[in-house]
Amino acid sequence: MRTIQHRKRIAIYPGTFDPITNGHLDILARASQIFDEIIVALVENTTKSTMFSLLERHHFLKQAVAARAFGCPVRVETFKGLLVDFAKRKKAPIIVRGLRAVSDFEYEFQMALMNRHQSAQIETVFLMPDEKYVYLSSSMVKEVGHHQGNLKSFLPKPVLMAIREKLRHRT
Repeated sequence: MRTIQHRKRIAIYPGTFDPITNGHLDILARASQIFDEIIVALVENTTKSTMFSLLERHHFLKQAVAARAFGCPVRVETFKGLLVDFAKRKKAPIIVRGLRAVSDFEYEFQMALMNRHQSAQIETVFLMPDEKYVYLSSSMVKEVGHHQGNLKSFLPKPVLMAIREKLRHRT
């Protein structure tokens, strides 16, 4: 009798995560119910100006992942270069992206098609966050934080404290 082998479904959830928000964690939790393993891939993007260093963002991601229970193993890694090349090295045929609103769709659609052009074996899966995070973005968090707005329900506590501390030194 022949047995059917289950191939491990490894997905990559990429981003700059500057900073990681509860919206990101919501997408990660949803993805963890679908896949067997997730690699949160922190991109070292030299063209983007970030509030937090790569080391700080990596630390926040690891803390946030360790503080929550997910439906599958989740690990945090950094990478440079093309996402599809990283995905191939990790034997991860799936890229997870969050879609908050229609405005995200065009950019994400173009990126997914470019990734598919680079490697037809890699598929992009889009997930929607909980309604309470639909308008949340890292850029918005930084803007609200800059004006001392209330971010408590949008960020893991260590990130909230780090933003407050960083912005306190900028003014």
